[in-house]
Amino acid sequence: MAAEIVNPRSDSNTGAEAGSAPDDAFDPAFALHRGGKMAIQATVPVRDKDDLSLAYTPGVAKVCSAIAEKPELVHDYTWKSQVVAVVTDGTAVLGLGDIGPEASLPVMEGKAILFKQFGGVDAVPIALGTTDTDEIIETVVRMAPSFGGVNLEDISAPRCFEIERRLQEQLDIPVFHDDQHGTAVVTLAALRNAAKLTDRSLGQLRAVISGAGAAGVAIAKILIEAGIGDVAVCDRKGVVSSDRSDLTDVKREVAGFTNKGRLTGSLEDALDGADVFIGVSGGTVPEEAVAKMAKDSLIFAMANPTPEIHPDVAHKYAAVVATGRSDFPNQINNVLAFPGIFAGAMQVRASRITEGMKLAAAEALAAVVADELSADRVIPSPFDERVAPAVTAAVAAAARAEGVARR
Repeated sequence: MAAEIVNPRSDSNTGAEAGSAPDDAFDPAFALHRGGKMAIQATVPVRDKDDLSLAYTPGVAKVCSAIAEKPELVHDYTWKSQVVAVVTDGTAVLGLGDIGPEASLPVMEGKAILFKQFGGVDAVPIALGTTDTDEIIETVVRMAPSFGGVNLEDISAPRCFEIERRLQEQLDIPVFHDDQHGTAVVTLAALRNAAKLTDRSLGQLRAVISGAGAAGVAIAKILIEAGIGDVAVCDRKGVVSSDRSDLTDVKREVAGFTNKGRLTGSLEDALDGADVFIGVSGGTVPEEAVAKMAKDSLIFAMANPTPEIHPDVAHKYAAVVATGRSDFPNQINNVLAFPGIFAGAMQVRASRITEGMKLAAAEALAAVVADELSADRVIPSPFDERVAPAVTAAVAAAARAEGVARR
């Protein structure tokens, strides 16, 4: 009730002078978001003076002193080991771009409630008022004692790569940029099943990725780790290859571990004879280029809201079609990955999330529907209750196997 006093909720417009959205009374999106989508809730009662003396002073002093003497007790006697900081600077929010920290908050709140609903993990949205790489890193490092993990969200490339890398070096808790790795894990899981459905292995596939940003780079890395035959990454200027002189440091690295076939030219050139298209860039791929892909091709056109290849076109040529949209089959949705990955990592108090843990998550996710495969079902629904337990268990086991678990 106290929260209602501070920030009363209403599904009706209370007037422009109160700062309401003008169509609040008619648009269910505004109605749902009024007052925010989440709140902090106590897990212990404070009913009388005895409860108060235990939850706060003087009882709390005993716990504080014990943690001061033995810092690892913070995991047992606070929420640290079960809460994630969802951190953004608002520079790459959904398909909206650089809209700033305040405007990013509805997305960060949404991410936090997905953590809770799909992984049982508490999360706190944190939108930072800076886009400076050093300031973001310093701020997150200073906040880290309060959290068991950090989920970086909607931070533009190429800064996101450096921010994640340096935070992983400085912190002893999992740091995970979901735009990169969540997308990559779900993509790999769906591709494993799509290959299986068409009687092929990953090693027999040649993939083309449209987009050399956060998601495209991470997908390329995980596909290589998983043993794909070959993968070429394309940006606006064509195939990212080592003979180009205009590459950023990140793209130069990508050129070093991809494109064994030494392809050059445009995206359309690379698609000639390719088995797999993975789109994480937007734009439109001409149908004539799609028609030149290999027989029984696999098309994952994941741009939102408009896929790079519309499913109606893709189905003319592909054996399996996936998108990023919920109104088509085979949605590549990060919520299939990040809640279970963090739940598994934090369950064993992992110091970081390794490549092996991500591969284990993808394998577990693919296995959920491995016996139920069809062209319209190569990946589970986010609401499949088997997903989070499977991913959590696989990630926890992988953390122990890789020596990063602390319990």
